[in-house]
This record gives sequence, C-alpha cells and structure tokens, in this order.
Amino acid sequence: MTDTKKTDFDAIVVGSGPNGLAAAITLQQKGLSVLIIEAKFTIGGGLRTAELTLPGFKHDICSAIHPLAHASPFFKTLPLHDFGLEFIQPKIAAAHPLDDGTAAILTNSLQETAESLGIDQENYLSLIKPISKQWDVLLPELLAPLHFPKDPIGFAQFGLNAFQPATWIAKKFKTKAAKALWAGMTAHSIQPLSNLTTSAIGLVLTTAAHQSGWPIPKRGSQSLADALATYFVSIGGKIETNFCVKSLEQLPSSKAILFDITPRQLLQIAGHRFSNIYKWQLERYRYGMGVFKVDWALDGVVPFISEKAREAGTLHLGNTFEEIATAELETSKGNHPEKPFVLLAQQSVFDKTRSPEGKHSVWGYCHVPNGSKKDMTETIEKQVERFAPGFRERILARHTFNTDQLEEYNPNYIGGDINGGIIDLSQLFTRPALRYSPYRTSEKGLYICSSSTPPGGGVHGMCGYHAAQRVLKDIFFKL
Repeated sequence: MTDTKKTDFDAIVVGSGPNGLAAAITLQQKGLSVLIIEAKFTIGGGLRTAELTLPGFKHDICSAIHPLAHASPFFKTLPLHDFGLEFIQPKIAAAHPLDDGTAAILTNSLQETAESLGIDQENYLSLIKPISKQWDVLLPELLAPLHFPKDPIGFAQFGLNAFQPATWIAKKFKTKAAKALWAGMTAHSIQPLSNLTTSAIGLVLTTAAHQSGWPIPKRGSQSLADALATYFVSIGGKIETNFCVKSLEQLPSSKAILFDITPRQLLQIAGHRFSNIYKWQLERYRYGMGVFKVDWALDGVVPFISEKAREAGTLHLGNTFEEIATAELETSKGNHPEKPFVLLAQQSVFDKTRSPEGKHSVWGYCHVPNGSKKDMTETIEKQVERFAPGFRERILARHTFNTDQLEEYNPNYIGGDINGGIIDLSQLFTRPALRYSPYRTSEKGLYICSSSTPPGGGVHGMCGYHAAQRVLKDIFFKL
C-alpha cells in the first residue's frame, strides 16, 4: 500500500482495463487529480500477456487482436507510439478455411477481398463499400451512447443492415465462401446469428479491416495497456496495484468514482447506496455465453491446408455458415456442440518476440454456455486439426481456461462472458440500466465505465471515454 489512501483525489477509477485507463486519461487531461486502483499486481484488465505454457512463449491472456483499438477515435488522439506501442499489420486480417482446402479471406483491401469472393464480388461491395466511404464519420457515432447522429441519413443506411439478423444478410450471398466469411465476422457477437442486430458487429469488424486493419500489438496485448498507463502517469496520474476494492469505505476521498466493472461486482461494492429501481435493474442485467480458451506452444507453424490461412493473423474455424449458426444456437441453449466455432490467432507468425526462434505461440477459444465447467480442449483441437492436419503433433505444451478460471482471473468475465453482458437487442441501448445517461448510477458521484455500458465489448476505450465526459459535465464543468 502507498499513501494514496490518505490523499484526496478529484476522481478515482476502479479497474485498469482499457475503459478504466481511457476514463482516467480523459479526466487527467483536464487537469484533475486521478487515481487508478487495480486489484491485480499488473494493470491491463483484458490486456495482459504472460508465459502461460513454456519459458519464452508469450501468450495474450485475454484479448489478442485489436481492430477497434487501432480505429478507436479516442486512442488515435494519444501519442501511444511514443510510449512503446507498436502495431503489426497482417496483410490478411482474417481467413476462414473450408473443408475443401480453400479459405475465404478478409484483407486490408476492400477491392481485393471482394474480388476473392468471385460471383459475390458485387454483393460484398454493395454491403460494405457504403460503410467504408462514411467510416470516419460513422465510427464515432457507433462507438457512443444512444444519441441523435450528426449524419442521420448515413447512420440510418447503416442501421437498415445492422439491425438485421446475420442469417438475413447471409441470403445476399450466393457462394459458400462468402457466407462462411460473414458467419465468422458475425459470430463475434457471441449470440445466435438469428438474433436481431447480430449483423452490426460483422459490418463494423469487416469494415475496420479495410480501414485500419486487424493489428497485433508487438510484444503482446500488455504493451497496449502499458503504453496507456505510462502516458497516464506522464501527465500526472497515479496508479495503485494489488488493491482489491470490496467496499466504498476502502477508498480515499474523491468527488467521483468510476467503476470499470460489471453490474454484479458494482452491486457487491455499492449496492447499498443505490435506489431500489436502479438496484432492481442491475440485478436483472443478463450475461451472455462464455468462452473456453486454450493457449498452445508449438514446434512450428499451424499447418493449415490453405496457404492463405497460414498468412492470416486471425482464423475463424467452423466451415459453413449453416454449421456455425447451428453451433452458436446450440451453445446459447446450454449445449456443447461437437464442432464449435473456434476463433484462433497466430500472432507469432508476424511478431517474432512472441516465441523462441522456429517455435510459435497460438491463442484460441470457442463459445460455451455461461458458467460451463466442461473441458473443451479436445473438441477445439479437433476443429483446428480438421483444417490443419498435423497440428496436434506440433503441440509442445498447452494452457487452458474454463469459464470459472477466466472469471477468477478477471472478475469482469462473469461466467466466462468476455463482453461484459450480452449485447442483444434488449441490452443494446439499455446497458446496464434504462437511464438518461447509462454511465450514471443512482448515487451521486458514482459512475460505471466498463464494457457493460455503451458501446459495449471490444478494446476501444470508448465506454471509459464517454463515462469520463459525463463526469466532467456533471461535476467539474457544469454548464
């Protein structure tokens, strides 16, 4: 412990994930005195890297690929390169292998991706090109709480497709490859692809690849957290680690407290201070599917049949649209499909700092029912082997996380939910509660800034940025 408990601060941020760091930086930039409190020994939340398997093999413990971090309207304003952050851009952002040995690809080029889809070229361009053209205006609108957009016509045009279930948009495509590519993009929504608004995440991630890529932070995701934290300290911010907050009484005096945590932990810490209505809403907040994660140390690259798959930073494994849609639906019902959708990243192919020479570190997970205890290692490895025969022969060591272990490591991952709560239609605009400002709690001076607030999950920091803006207006710069 340091002397921070005896010090008064303008604001305290509990939790040092990307949203907590973004909130703290936003407030500190305005000349306030800000303290970040982190329960773990290291800062970062979902942005952490460690040798989970063998010495010299660096694995991203939670998040790995960061399309929205590179595109984030807030992060782009910060001089993070000066503080050690370096992004590596795979030319093929994502590949989607099929059972016939081919692979659909998402590259940094809109035209190249469209041409790779053959007779679906025009269908792809008609879907993505309008969004790409208005990206610089549209993205800040999408990564914000509910409001009247600056470009209502452009926003409405996006919304017409984004509101639809992924299953509806899939009907625009004729080829197996195009439909499969779309399935992988929309499966990031972590819910049945037949749900309304599941197309939104697919449209955003796909367009992000063409606009700013799906980059990999050199040396691991921890480097992004470290750059944010180092910048925060450089402008006068304070950080205290190894300080687990269980009650408000533990905290130093301050005018505002922002919590980078989900509703369940917030209720435990401050529930007694909330109104009955607000508490009732938080108690009914819903969490989504969890993930089962595996990290591998390999004696060589993943031997994908498809050459394009070997050149991709991210792999979506699940074969056809129909197979992925079925797997996601079954998982949402509490089942464990034999052939789940597997999201895999092979960072060491592009970042030589991740593993010893000639070796590779690989990261992957599948979706599972929330709170699942089932070991999915064998199931996941079968899916990888399906598209990369000989994969298991190259495994030197592995490390696994089930949903309980993920939540123990990061309490924000309730039941293994890495999105801070399901982002379906009923929680898209009301997370974590139906209020004029989603960042305010019912108690004056207490705010929530985690991915349980708009715009939701992803490494972009915009939940924290918008929460901090709310704090500035409410307390420090009242109009």
